[in-house]
Amino acid sequence: MRGILTDLLNLLKLEQLEDNFFRGESRDIGSQRVFGGQVLGQALMAANYTVEGFEAHSLHAYFLRPGDVKAPILYEVDRARDGKSFTNRRIVAIQHGRPIFNMTASFQVPEEGVQHQAQKPDVPGPDDLADISDVPEEVFKTLPLEIQRFLTRERPMQMRPVDPVDFTSLEPRDPIRYVWIRAIDHLPDDPDLHRSLLAYLSDYYFFGTSTQPHGIRWEQRNIQMASLDHAMWFHRPFRADEWMLYAIESPNASGARGLVMGRFFKLDGTLVASTVQEGLVRVWPDTN
Repeated sequence: MRGILTDLLNLLKLEQLEDNFFRGESRDIGSQRVFGGQVLGQALMAANYTVEGFEAHSLHAYFLRPGDVKAPILYEVDRARDGKSFTNRRIVAIQHGRPIFNMTASFQVPEEGVQHQAQKPDVPGPDDLADISDVPEEVFKTLPLEIQRFLTRERPMQMRPVDPVDFTSLEPRDPIRYVWIRAIDHLPDDPDLHRSLLAYLSDYYFFGTSTQPHGIRWEQRNIQMASLDHAMWFHRPFRADEWMLYAIESPNASGARGLVMGRFFKLDGTLVASTVQEGLVRVWPDTN
C-alpha cells in the first residue's frame, strides 16, 4: 500500500484516551483549515469504536468553527441510546477547549426489507477519463498557486471527473458534477473503515458545485466559502477501493447559502450512499 494511503488510514485510527474519549491528528491538504471530510471520517470512526454488532446507516453533522491543522482533535462520544435494532451516538469534536464540530450517527443491525433505488446517470466510465491532475503544462503554468498546489499534491484517492475541470474559465455552468473516485490501493476488509473513508471522500468536489452557475471559485480573494452542515446515508455494502461515481447536483442557492446533494454509485449501477450539504457562499465586490 502506498504511503499516502497508509497515512490516511492511520489518520482515521484514533487514540483512545478513556471509554468515550478519542484523540485524532490532522493533515494539511492545502487549505488553512482542517478538511471537513477528515473530521467526518474521524468522528464516525470514534462512534464505531463504541458500537458492536451494528452498522452505521446515517450521520448528521454541523461544522461549528474552523479546525486548526496544527492541533490534535478530541472526540467525545455520548452513548445516547443502545437499542435492539438501532443504536445512536452523539459526537463532539473539540480543539482548544471549544467544540468545532458535532455529529449524530445512527447504527442498525443488518436486516432485509423492500428495495428500490435511483438510476445511475448515463456517463462515461472511469477507464475513458483522465485524472484531475492531468493538466497540460502550458495551462498549469497559468493557474493560481493555490490550484497548482492542489493539483500537484499527492492524494490517497484517484479522482476522474466526467467533464474536465476548466481551471482557466469563470464561465457559468450547470450546477451538476460527476466524478469517479476510489482509493489508490487495495484496502483492508473492514466495512467500518470503508464507511469512514467514504465519509472522508464525500466532502471532495461537493459544495463547490453550488457555485458553478455563478462563475465563481473558492480561490478568488473576494469569495468566502465554508461548509455549514453535512448529512450522509449508507444504503448498501461497498468498497472504497473500487470505482464509484459521485453524482452531485445543487438544487438551490439563496440567503448566502448553497445546497448540494450527492449520490455514490458502483460501476454496476448500485446506489450505495447519499449525501447532502449546505454551505456559506459570500461574494464581496472585487477591489483588485
